[in-house]
Amino acid sequence: MGTDLKDTSAGKERREGRSRTGGDKIDARDLMTDEELGLKETKDIPDNLEDVKRALEEKAGLTVSFDLVFREMEFGTKRAAFFYANGFAKDTVLTDIIMRLSLLSREQLVPDTLGSFLTKYVAHIQVQPEDDFDKAVDFALIGSTVMFIENERTALVIDAKNFPVRSIEEPDLERVVRGSRDGFVETLMTNVTLVRRRIRDPRLKLELMTVGDRTKTHVCIGYINDIADMKLVESLRDKIGKVKIDGIPLGDKQLEEAIIGKGWNPYPSVRYSERPDVVCSHMLEGHVIIFADTSPSVMILPTTFFHLVQHVEEYRQTPFVGSYLRWVRFLGIFASLFLLPLWFLLVNNPELKPQGLEFLGPQKEGKLPMLFQFLTVELGLDLMRMAAVHTPSPLTVAMGLVAAILVGDIAVKTGLFINEVILYMAVAAVGMFATPSYELGLANRLVRMALLILVAVFKIPGLVIGTTVWLIALSVTRSYNTPYMWPFIPFHAKALVSILFRRPILASKNRPSITKSNDNTRQPIR
Repeated sequence: MGTDLKDTSAGKERREGRSRTGGDKIDARDLMTDEELGLKETKDIPDNLEDVKRALEEKAGLTVSFDLVFREMEFGTKRAAFFYANGFAKDTVLTDIIMRLSLLSREQLVPDTLGSFLTKYVAHIQVQPEDDFDKAVDFALIGSTVMFIENERTALVIDAKNFPVRSIEEPDLERVVRGSRDGFVETLMTNVTLVRRRIRDPRLKLELMTVGDRTKTHVCIGYINDIADMKLVESLRDKIGKVKIDGIPLGDKQLEEAIIGKGWNPYPSVRYSERPDVVCSHMLEGHVIIFADTSPSVMILPTTFFHLVQHVEEYRQTPFVGSYLRWVRFLGIFASLFLLPLWFLLVNNPELKPQGLEFLGPQKEGKLPMLFQFLTVELGLDLMRMAAVHTPSPLTVAMGLVAAILVGDIAVKTGLFINEVILYMAVAAVGMFATPSYELGLANRLVRMALLILVAVFKIPGLVIGTTVWLIALSVTRSYNTPYMWPFIPFHAKALVSILFRRPILASKNRPSITKSNDNTRQPIR
């Protein structure tokens, strides 16, 4: 009730501004609150360009934001105005449109001015009418140009965008020796085009949604209509539609937390990929993908633990070589998890060493406790990794030499650390970096640190209990109602064989059952 009776500061400023100009006549709009103006002026498009300009000043900050342009012109005695954000407008296209319109006569625009502009004279491939002022402003703020026409309550939205975009390059995290070199960028339209280029199926669906009251970020759900589980698609569509937040400037990661809501679980519940070929391969298996504008990576759902340990390089080689590479990668991931806790356990309990492995023990004692050495080196590796990310490229080599020689070598020579700690930590670090999923590698690192602490405190029971709790936690985890450890738990023999060995492409006749695809056959009978 207070807002109905109390005057707003903006309305007061409007009246004071008119009184300062010397005008005696008071417009009814000057007595309205901002809420009333929003209801009356921002839903319907005014038929007077002066009113349109005044509404844009209040709604979008025209004359305050330097990049917003309101270009008034006259075509065939009909006044019109173009409203756009200067950085988004494709000036060559708009110039061609304006040149064509400037040649019009009055007889060509009457009696149906709007229809004539729409169907005959605005020469662009994508033009649509819009009679909602709020939506027209939103179109302008995402890059389109809005054409307001005198005495018309409908505007024309011209999709002449020119987004700032970097060139298409191979993703740093998913490089291959042989294969395509294109990767996703920060522009949604470019990303969906890269997918459409590979899947030329009319049943490929790309649904557009908007998330964020302020950022109004475009989100796209992609799936193949007769393959994907439509219940999953409907569930994603419903959850994305219910996200109430002011914005997702960080794109896909914030969107994932909003629709998945996994809390403090460090393990990734979706797979991210920046490669169009990887995304298309998953779509053909029945997965659903989610694009977020301004993000160069794409979410793939549903995702299991074993999806995260596979790499496209395995499918770029022969099945035998691909299987070998996969086993090497599995070995590296296992080493990144259990090598340090096992060695630490054997060092603390020499009686557990198998025959012939006596050399595993440290040759000398360090000045610091061994657990403290491990944790210090773990934190040091994370610190060097973060420093490498933030160090300018010309200085990364120098930074690596400083970290390896001045820190690592001198720390061993002074006796603070022992050689074996540096050696096994380096092997574990290589295994972590060999993990295809960056998020999975970080989660495994936290588990390794927890196992080290448990081994130091409880010895053998600590390792057994810690590993058991880790397996149980992963087994009960679900990625969008999908068992995270499938096909190991629940056990599926045929699918597990496909995980352990890279099978020939023609040997995979069916899609994975975990996606619950409508069309389970990968090689349809014609």
